[in-house]
Amino acid sequence: MRVELPPGPVYFVNRDEERDRALRAVADWRGRSRPLVLALSGPGGLGKTELAVLIARALGERYPFTDGVLSVDLDDFRVDGVLDPGDVLSQLLSSLDVAPEQVRAPYAARCRQYWSKTADAKLVLLLDNTRYASEIVPLLPASGSSVVIVTSHGPLRDLEDGAAVDLALPPLDERAAAELLELIVRDHRLAADPEAARAVIRLCDGLPAALHVAGRWVRTHRLRPLSRLVAGLAAELDEKGLPGVERIWDTAYADLSGPAALTYRLLAHHPGETFTLHSATALTGLGSDDCQDALEELDTAGLLDMRLLTLTETGRMRLPGPLRAHALRRSRREAEEGEAAGAQRRLLRWYVRQAQLADRFAAGRRLTVVERYAPLPGTPDVPLDDPEEAQGDEARAERAARAGRWLEEERHVLFACSRLAHVRGLDAEAVALSEPVWTHALDHPHQSGALQVFRRAVDAAVRHGGNAEWLARTRCQLARPLWESGELEAAQEQIDGAMSAVELLGDSERERKIAASVVEHRGMLKGARGDWSGALADFAASRDLHRAIPNPYGVLLGTYRMGEASAKADDLDAALDLLAEAHRGFTDAKRARLIGRSAFALAGVLSRLGRRGEARELYQQSLGQAGERRSGFDLARVHDALAELETADGRPEAAGEHRAAAQAFRLRNGLGQVH
Repeated sequence: MRVELPPGPVYFVNRDEERDRALRAVADWRGRSRPLVLALSGPGGLGKTELAVLIARALGERYPFTDGVLSVDLDDFRVDGVLDPGDVLSQLLSSLDVAPEQVRAPYAARCRQYWSKTADAKLVLLLDNTRYASEIVPLLPASGSSVVIVTSHGPLRDLEDGAAVDLALPPLDERAAAELLELIVRDHRLAADPEAARAVIRLCDGLPAALHVAGRWVRTHRLRPLSRLVAGLAAELDEKGLPGVERIWDTAYADLSGPAALTYRLLAHHPGETFTLHSATALTGLGSDDCQDALEELDTAGLLDMRLLTLTETGRMRLPGPLRAHALRRSRREAEEGEAAGAQRRLLRWYVRQAQLADRFAAGRRLTVVERYAPLPGTPDVPLDDPEEAQGDEARAERAARAGRWLEEERHVLFACSRLAHVRGLDAEAVALSEPVWTHALDHPHQSGALQVFRRAVDAAVRHGGNAEWLARTRCQLARPLWESGELEAAQEQIDGAMSAVELLGDSERERKIAASVVEHRGMLKGARGDWSGALADFAASRDLHRAIPNPYGVLLGTYRMGEASAKADDLDAALDLLAEAHRGFTDAKRARLIGRSAFALAGVLSRLGRRGEARELYQQSLGQAGERRSGFDLARVHDALAELETADGRPEAAGEHRAAAQAFRLRNGLGQVH
C-alpha cells in the first residue's frame, strides 16, 4: 500500500469528537457511486491539516486492504491564486503508478484517465487547502469505496447537499489549550503561575498555531517570570501574527471583494468580542444586503467564526483574537484616513438607539436625560417589538422580556461601547449608554462592568460641564452600586454632588422629576446606612415633589419606598398600607419589575404579620416576574423567602427545594454559597 502523508504532529490534543465522527462515517459508509467526503473547515491555525493527517493515517491502519493513502496540498498547484486541476491530476496519476509519459495531455482525457484508474480503487485521499467545492470535483475518485478528506478555511457550501460530512473545527477550549501548551513547553512556570498561564492561553484564543508561537516564546525567555512574558507575547502576536498562518490569512484577504475586505478591516474596530449582522451593518455603512454578502464571503474565506450564530438569540459572530489582530494589521496598512473613526461613530450612534429602545420596552416609559437617537440611515433597528402595541398581558410581558434579554446578551458590547465613547470624547453617547445599563443592572446587580459604565458617565457629564440633568442623573446611577458594595462614603460623595446639581436645575417638568429622583436616592443611601427614619422622610419628600408635578409613576415609586422604609422601621401597619397601595398601582400601570418587587416587599410584611397564605401567593407572583426577566438576583431572594415560609409552616422538604434553587442561581452567577 502506498502512503503519501506528511509526518503527523508532534503534539496533538482534543479533537476526539471530530475524529470519532469521521471514523464512524467511514464505518457506516456503504459505498455508492461516489466516494465519501469528510470536510474539515475552520480558520487557519486550528490544526485542520494535522487532524486530517491523523484521520487519513488511522484509516490506512484500520483498513489494510486500502490501495493507497494519498495527500495533495492544493496550494502547491496554484498560480496567482488560481488552481490548475490538470497538474493535480498528473500528480495523483503518478502516485497511482501511471508513468509520466502515459499521462494524457488534454484535460478532459486526463480526467477520464483518472476516473478509469480509480473506478475500482479503495483510496484515502487528502486534499489540503481547498478553497471552493468546484476545485475538488474533478479530483474525486470514481469509486464509492474511497474516502476523500478535504480541508478548507471556510465551509464548502457549494458542495451538493449531502455530498460531504461537515466537520467544522471550533477553537480548543481552555482545558485542551492548557494541555497543548504544557506539552509544547514542559516548563514549571506554567504550574507556578496559573493566572499568567491562563492569560497566555486566552491570548491564543484556542488556536493551536498561536499556542505553538506562545510555547516558543516561553522557551526562548527561560529566565523571565511568566507574568512578564504576557505583555511581550501579546505585542508579538498583534504586530507579527502567526508564522505560516499569516500567509494563509493574507492570501484569503487578498482574494476578498472590496466590500468584504472593508468589512474585515472594520470588524477589528468593533467594540466587544462579538457582533451581529445588524451591528456589522451599522459599522460598515454598506447596507443590509451588501453587508450580508460580505459576511458570507468572510465565512467562506475562513476569516470569520459563525459558530455562535444559531446559539444566540441575537445571532452573534466573532473574529477569534489572532484573526482580529490580523484584521487590525490590514486596517493599519490599508484603511483610508478616518475610516475606522467614522465607522465607530456610526456604530455608537446605532447602539445608543438600540439600547434606548430596549430600555423603553423592558422598563416602560420613564425619565431619561438624553433624547432618543434617530435611526441610522441604511441600517435597520434590532427587531424588538413595542409592548404597548401588543394585544394582551401575556404578549406585552413577552415583548418586554425579549427586550430585557437583548440587554442581557448585548451587555458586554454596551460596556465596550461606553469605553469607546468615553475615549473618543463622545459625552452624550457615554451618558446615554448608562441609562439602559442601569435598567439591566437593576435585575443583574454587582457587575463590575456596569459600575465602570456609571463611572465613565459621571466623567463625561463632568467633562461636558454644561448639563445639570446629566450631572444629577449619572451621580445617582453611580451612587447605588457603590452603596450596594459597602462603599458608603464614596456613594455619599456622589449623592452630595447630585444634590449640588439639583440647585442648577430649572423648573421644567423633567428637571423637577430629576430633583425628586435625587431626593429619593438620598433616602436610599440613608436606608443603606440604617437610618430608616431619615430615609422615610426623604421618600415622603420625593413623593410630595412628584405629586406637585404631577407624576403618578413617581408618586407610586415614593409610596413603595416609604412602605419598604416603614417595614424596616418595624411599623408594619403603615408598611402594609403603603406597599398594598404601591402594588395595586404598579399592577394597574403594568410595570413588570416593580409588580414583582412590590409583591416581594408586601409578602415580607404579610409573613411577619402571620398571614403566610397571602404572603405565599405574592411570593409566587414575584417569582414569576423575576423568571420572566431572568433576574437571578430576584429569583434567589424570593426562593430564600419561600424557604423561610415553608420552614415556618413545618414543610422542610419544600423549604429545602427552595434553598437549593436559590443556591443554584447564586452559584450560576458566581456569588458563592450562602450559609
